[in-house]
Amino acid sequence: MGDPTITAARAEHLPEVAAIYAAAALTPATFDLEGWSSERWLEVLEAVDERAGDQLLVALAEGDAVLGYARSGPFKDRPAYATTRETSLYVAERVRRLGVGNALYAELLRRLEGVGLRLAVAGVAQPNPASDRLHRAHGFVEVGTFRNVGVKLGRAWDVRWYQRPLRP
Repeated sequence: MGDPTITAARAEHLPEVAAIYAAAALTPATFDLEGWSSERWLEVLEAVDERAGDQLLVALAEGDAVLGYARSGPFKDRPAYATTRETSLYVAERVRRLGVGNALYAELLRRLEGVGLRLAVAGVAQPNPASDRLHRAHGFVEVGTFRNVGVKLGRAWDVRWYQRPLRP
């Protein structure tokens, strides 16, 4: 596999994005219990506002197959949080550990830095050593862990929180 192309998501990418997220919903990687509907993904796409830092990016293989996606959006809905964006990233299982997540995060963070935001934050359900390494490799630092914050798959899970300053 060559380097993926990272680009803004379009409507035709959403079925594959939805499938990647639906697979993640079967694991502790997200605290959703099931995938999202096509209508909800369309709402996510329509809410993209690059100037505000609200992104939905996809990694494409040759032939435009979606390998993964990265998303950023508001951290909280209160106005004082407007310069902080929460990030998330999911990669199709068949291409994990091949650099797709790295390429997605590099481009997402580059775009966030270009719009005058101050901080990116991310939560990682534990244990997830691969995601922990990915975040640290992109300049995120651990700021704390919520213990037993989510219950899924018959047990409670911790979430480790990371933050990364964004250069204006």
